Amino acid sequence: MGAVVARFAVAVSVASLVVMAAGTAHADEEKVPEKKKWEAPFGGFYSAALTVVSDYAFGGISQTNRQPAFQPSVGYRTSSLIEGQNLWFYLGAWGSNINFASVGPAIEVDLSAGFKWRTLENKLSFDLGYIRYTFLGVPAELAYNYGEFNFAPAYDFGPAQLGFRIRYSPQSFGDSGRSWSERALLSVPLNFLHVNEDVAMKIYGSVGNQSAERYLRYGIPSSDYWFWQLGFVVSAYGLDITVAYTDTSIDVAGCGNTTNCQGRFLLGISKVF
Repeated sequence: MGAVVARFAVAVSVASLVVMAAGTAHADEEKVPEKKKWEAPFGGFYSAALTVVSDYAFGGISQTNRQPAFQPSVGYRTSSLIEGQNLWFYLGAWGSNINFASVGPAIEVDLSAGFKWRTLENKLSFDLGYIRYTFLGVPAELAYNYGEFNFAPAYDFGPAQLGFRIRYSPQSFGDSGRSWSERALLSVPLNFLHVNEDVAMKIYGSVGNQSAERYLRYGIPSSDYWFWQLGFVVSAYGLDITVAYTDTSIDVAGCGNTTNCQGRFLLGISKVF
Protein backbone atom coordinates (compact mmCIF):
# COMPACT_ATOMS: atom_id res chain seq x y z
CA MET A 1 0.00 0.00 0.00
CA GLY A 2 2.93 2.31 0.60
CA ALA A 3 3.91 2.17 -3.07
CA VAL A 4 0.36 2.92 -4.08
CA VAL A 5 0.25 6.08 -2.00
CA ALA A 6 3.77 7.10 -3.02
CA ARG A 7 3.31 7.67 -6.75
CA PHE A 8 0.20 9.58 -5.88
CA ALA A 9 2.43 12.21 -4.86
CA VAL A 10 4.88 12.61 -8.96
CA ALA A 11 4.99 15.30 -11.61
CA VAL A 12 3.15 18.28 -13.31
CA SER A 13 2.69 21.43 -11.31
CA VAL A 14 0.24 24.23 -11.75
CA ALA A 15 3.28 26.15 -12.89
CA SER A 16 3.51 23.82 -15.85
CA LEU A 17 0.04 24.71 -16.88
CA VAL A 18 0.67 28.36 -16.13
CA VAL A 19 3.48 28.25 -18.62
CA MET A 20 1.73 26.09 -21.18
CA ALA A 21 -1.39 28.22 -21.12
CA ALA A 22 0.62 31.42 -21.13
CA GLY A 23 2.79 30.24 -24.01
CA THR A 24 6.26 30.12 -22.43
CA ALA A 25 7.53 26.82 -21.05
CA HIS A 26 7.15 24.56 -17.85
CA ALA A 27 8.03 21.94 -15.32
CA ASP A 28 7.05 18.87 -17.07
CA GLU A 29 7.22 20.39 -20.50
CA GLU A 30 10.24 22.09 -22.04
CA LYS A 31 11.48 24.18 -19.12
CA VAL A 32 13.23 26.91 -21.12
CA PRO A 33 11.22 30.08 -21.83
CA GLU A 34 11.32 31.10 -25.48
CA LYS A 35 11.81 34.79 -24.77
CA LYS A 36 15.48 35.71 -24.95
CA LYS A 37 17.16 36.29 -21.56
CA TRP A 38 20.90 35.92 -20.86
CA GLU A 39 23.45 35.36 -23.62
CA ALA A 40 24.97 31.86 -23.70
CA PRO A 41 27.39 29.81 -25.89
CA PHE A 42 26.52 28.79 -29.46
CA GLY A 43 24.29 31.83 -29.93
CA GLY A 44 21.84 30.59 -27.33
CA PHE A 45 20.63 31.97 -24.02
CA TYR A 46 20.04 31.02 -20.41
CA SER A 47 16.85 31.61 -18.47
CA ALA A 48 15.40 30.99 -15.02
CA ALA A 49 11.98 30.91 -13.37
CA LEU A 50 10.48 30.62 -9.92
CA THR A 51 7.03 29.32 -9.07
CA VAL A 52 5.06 29.01 -5.84
CA VAL A 53 1.97 26.77 -5.93
CA SER A 54 -0.67 25.91 -3.35
CA ASP A 55 -0.38 22.21 -4.26
CA TYR A 56 2.07 20.45 -6.58
CA ALA A 57 -0.11 18.16 -8.69
CA PHE A 58 0.55 15.62 -11.40
CA GLY A 59 -2.45 14.48 -13.40
CA GLY A 60 -4.72 15.83 -10.70
CA ILE A 61 -2.89 13.94 -7.93
CA SER A 62 -1.17 15.87 -5.16
CA GLN A 63 2.57 15.44 -4.87
CA THR A 64 2.77 17.41 -1.62
CA ASN A 65 -0.13 15.99 0.39
CA ARG A 66 -2.15 19.07 -0.64
CA GLN A 67 0.47 21.45 0.76
CA PRO A 68 2.33 24.32 -1.00
CA ALA A 69 5.44 23.84 -3.15
CA PHE A 70 8.41 26.04 -4.06
CA GLN A 71 9.69 25.34 -7.60
CA PRO A 72 12.80 26.95 -9.16
CA SER A 73 14.00 26.15 -12.69
CA VAL A 74 16.86 27.03 -15.02
CA GLY A 75 17.28 26.42 -18.73
CA TYR A 76 19.37 26.79 -21.84
CA ARG A 77 18.45 26.82 -25.52
CA THR A 78 20.50 27.27 -28.66
CA SER A 79 19.85 29.55 -31.56
CA SER A 80 18.33 27.93 -34.65
CA LEU A 81 20.29 24.85 -35.71
CA ILE A 82 19.33 25.10 -39.40
CA GLU A 83 19.39 28.31 -41.39
CA GLY A 84 15.90 29.37 -42.37
CA GLN A 85 14.29 27.01 -39.87
CA ASN A 86 13.13 27.72 -36.31
CA LEU A 87 14.69 24.58 -34.81
CA TRP A 88 16.61 24.55 -31.54
CA PHE A 89 18.04 22.30 -28.84
CA TYR A 90 17.23 22.87 -25.17
CA LEU A 91 18.32 21.75 -21.70
CA GLY A 92 16.40 22.29 -18.49
CA ALA A 93 16.50 21.59 -14.77
CA TRP A 94 13.48 21.95 -12.49
CA GLY A 95 13.00 21.22 -8.79
CA SER A 96 10.26 21.04 -6.18
CA ASN A 97 9.65 19.94 -2.64
CA ILE A 98 7.42 16.86 -2.41
CA ASN A 99 5.78 14.83 0.35
CA PHE A 100 5.09 11.19 -0.45
CA ALA A 101 2.92 9.36 2.08
CA SER A 102 5.30 6.38 2.02
CA VAL A 103 8.58 8.27 2.59
CA GLY A 104 7.69 11.74 3.86
CA PRO A 105 9.23 15.03 2.69
CA ALA A 106 11.83 14.89 -0.12
CA ILE A 107 13.04 16.81 -3.16
CA GLU A 108 12.28 16.13 -6.81
CA VAL A 109 14.73 17.23 -9.53
CA ASP A 110 13.77 16.85 -13.20
CA LEU A 111 16.36 17.15 -15.97
CA SER A 112 15.16 17.55 -19.54
CA ALA A 113 16.72 17.76 -22.98
CA GLY A 114 15.30 17.84 -26.47
CA PHE A 115 14.60 19.58 -29.74
CA LYS A 116 11.81 21.98 -30.61
CA TRP A 117 10.77 23.00 -34.11
CA ARG A 118 8.33 25.75 -35.13
CA THR A 119 7.05 26.04 -38.70
CA LEU A 120 4.13 27.46 -40.74
CA GLU A 121 4.84 30.98 -39.48
CA ASN A 122 5.45 29.51 -36.01
CA LYS A 123 1.87 28.26 -35.77
CA LEU A 124 2.82 24.56 -35.78
CA SER A 125 5.36 23.23 -33.27
CA PHE A 126 6.90 19.88 -32.38
CA ASP A 127 8.77 19.06 -29.17
CA LEU A 128 10.77 15.82 -28.95
CA GLY A 129 12.77 15.17 -25.81
CA TYR A 130 13.66 13.14 -22.75
CA ILE A 131 12.94 13.82 -19.06
CA ARG A 132 14.76 12.23 -16.13
CA TYR A 133 12.96 12.30 -12.78
CA THR A 134 15.16 12.03 -9.67
CA PHE A 135 13.94 11.95 -6.06
CA LEU A 136 16.45 13.09 -3.46
CA GLY A 137 15.98 11.77 0.06
CA VAL A 138 14.11 8.67 -1.14
CA PRO A 139 15.69 5.20 -0.55
CA ALA A 140 17.23 3.90 -3.79
CA GLU A 141 15.68 0.44 -3.33
CA LEU A 142 12.23 1.94 -3.96
CA ALA A 143 13.31 2.59 -7.58
CA TYR A 144 11.41 5.88 -7.81
CA ASN A 145 13.91 7.44 -10.27
CA TYR A 146 12.95 6.95 -13.91
CA GLY A 147 12.99 8.52 -17.37
CA GLU A 148 10.38 9.31 -20.04
CA PHE A 149 10.47 10.09 -23.74
CA ASN A 150 8.25 13.02 -24.65
CA PHE A 151 6.58 14.04 -27.93
CA ALA A 152 4.38 17.15 -28.00
CA PRO A 153 2.86 18.65 -31.18
CA ALA A 154 0.80 21.87 -30.99
CA TYR A 155 -0.95 24.30 -33.32
CA ASP A 156 -1.91 27.93 -32.84
CA PHE A 157 -5.22 28.60 -34.60
CA GLY A 158 -5.24 32.25 -33.50
CA PRO A 159 -8.44 32.27 -31.42
CA ALA A 160 -7.22 29.11 -29.64
CA GLN A 161 -4.14 26.91 -29.24
CA LEU A 162 -4.43 23.10 -29.23
CA GLY A 163 -1.63 20.87 -28.00
CA PHE A 164 -1.09 17.17 -27.41
CA ARG A 165 1.51 15.33 -25.37
CA ILE A 166 2.54 11.67 -25.47
CA ARG A 167 5.06 10.21 -23.02
CA TYR A 168 6.52 6.73 -22.78
CA SER A 169 8.77 5.12 -20.18
CA PRO A 170 10.27 1.64 -20.69
CA GLN A 171 10.79 1.30 -16.92
CA SER A 172 8.65 3.72 -14.98
CA PHE A 173 8.25 4.92 -11.38
CA GLY A 174 8.71 2.27 -8.68
CA ASP A 175 9.86 -0.44 -11.12
CA SER A 176 6.36 -0.47 -12.60
CA GLY A 177 7.41 -1.44 -16.13
CA ARG A 178 6.17 0.34 -19.26
CA SER A 179 3.99 3.41 -18.81
CA TRP A 180 2.16 5.76 -21.15
CA SER A 181 0.74 9.22 -20.59
CA GLU A 182 -1.40 11.11 -23.11
CA ARG A 183 -2.86 14.58 -22.64
CA ALA A 184 -4.68 17.19 -24.74
CA LEU A 185 -4.60 20.89 -23.83
CA LEU A 186 -6.77 23.68 -25.27
CA SER A 187 -6.04 27.29 -24.34
CA VAL A 188 -7.99 30.37 -25.42
CA PRO A 189 -6.65 33.94 -25.07
CA LEU A 190 -9.25 36.38 -23.74
CA ASN A 191 -8.24 39.28 -25.96
CA PHE A 192 -11.56 41.03 -25.46
CA LEU A 193 -10.66 41.51 -21.78
CA HIS A 194 -8.12 44.21 -22.55
CA VAL A 195 -6.60 46.15 -19.66
CA ASN A 196 -3.29 47.37 -21.10
CA GLU A 197 -0.21 46.02 -22.89
CA ASP A 198 1.18 44.58 -19.64
CA VAL A 199 -1.87 42.42 -18.86
CA ALA A 200 -3.14 39.35 -20.75
CA MET A 201 -5.62 36.64 -19.80
CA LYS A 202 -6.31 33.09 -20.92
CA ILE A 203 -8.49 30.14 -20.04
CA TYR A 204 -7.49 26.53 -20.63
CA GLY A 205 -8.74 23.00 -20.29
CA SER A 206 -6.87 19.72 -20.36
CA VAL A 207 -7.74 16.04 -20.21
CA GLY A 208 -5.39 13.09 -20.06
CA ASN A 209 -4.86 9.41 -19.34
CA GLN A 210 -2.05 7.67 -17.42
CA SER A 211 -1.42 3.94 -17.63
CA ALA A 212 1.23 1.57 -16.27
CA GLU A 213 2.13 -2.06 -16.84
CA ARG A 214 2.49 -3.00 -13.14
CA TYR A 215 0.01 -0.40 -11.99
CA LEU A 216 0.03 -1.23 -8.28
CA ARG A 217 3.77 -0.58 -8.13
CA TYR A 218 3.21 2.67 -10.02
CA GLY A 219 0.63 3.68 -7.44
CA ILE A 220 -2.75 3.55 -9.20
CA PRO A 221 -5.65 1.21 -8.37
CA SER A 222 -6.20 0.02 -11.96
CA SER A 223 -4.25 -0.20 -15.21
CA ASP A 224 -5.05 3.43 -16.02
CA TYR A 225 -6.87 6.55 -14.81
CA TRP A 226 -8.17 9.83 -16.24
CA PHE A 227 -7.38 13.36 -15.10
CA TRP A 228 -8.60 16.80 -16.15
CA GLN A 229 -8.12 20.46 -15.30
CA LEU A 230 -9.72 23.84 -16.03
CA GLY A 231 -7.88 27.08 -15.38
CA PHE A 232 -7.71 30.85 -15.72
CA VAL A 233 -4.35 32.58 -16.24
CA VAL A 234 -3.53 36.25 -15.78
CA SER A 235 -0.12 37.41 -17.04
CA ALA A 236 0.50 40.84 -15.54
CA TYR A 237 3.64 42.92 -15.09
CA GLY A 238 6.00 39.95 -15.32
CA LEU A 239 3.96 37.52 -13.22
CA ASP A 240 1.80 34.59 -14.32
CA ILE A 241 -1.05 33.93 -11.88
CA THR A 242 -3.20 30.82 -12.32
CA VAL A 243 -6.38 29.68 -10.62
CA ALA A 244 -7.36 26.14 -11.62
CA TYR A 245 -9.63 23.24 -10.72
CA THR A 246 -8.30 19.71 -11.12
CA ASP A 247 -9.75 16.23 -10.58
CA THR A 248 -9.23 12.55 -11.42
CA SER A 249 -11.26 9.36 -11.95
CA ILE A 250 -9.71 7.84 -8.77
CA ASP A 251 -11.87 7.65 -5.65
CA VAL A 252 -10.70 8.04 -2.04
CA ALA A 253 -10.27 4.28 -1.51
CA GLY A 254 -8.17 3.99 -4.67
CA CYS A 255 -6.01 6.90 -3.51
CA GLY A 256 -4.75 5.15 -0.36
CA ASN A 257 -7.72 6.52 1.64
CA THR A 258 -6.49 10.10 1.13
CA THR A 259 -8.07 13.08 -0.64
CA ASN A 260 -4.95 13.62 -2.79
CA CYS A 261 -6.82 12.51 -5.92
CA GLN A 262 -10.04 14.43 -5.29
CA GLY A 263 -11.22 17.58 -7.01
CA ARG A 264 -9.85 20.86 -5.65
CA PHE A 265 -8.82 24.40 -6.57
CA LEU A 266 -5.16 25.30 -7.09
CA LEU A 267 -3.31 28.62 -7.10
CA GLY A 268 0.06 29.25 -8.75
CA ILE A 269 2.28 32.32 -9.13
CA SER A 270 5.23 32.18 -11.52
CA LYS A 271 7.99 34.61 -12.50
CA VAL A 272 10.38 34.19 -15.44
CA PHE A 273 13.69 36.01 -14.97
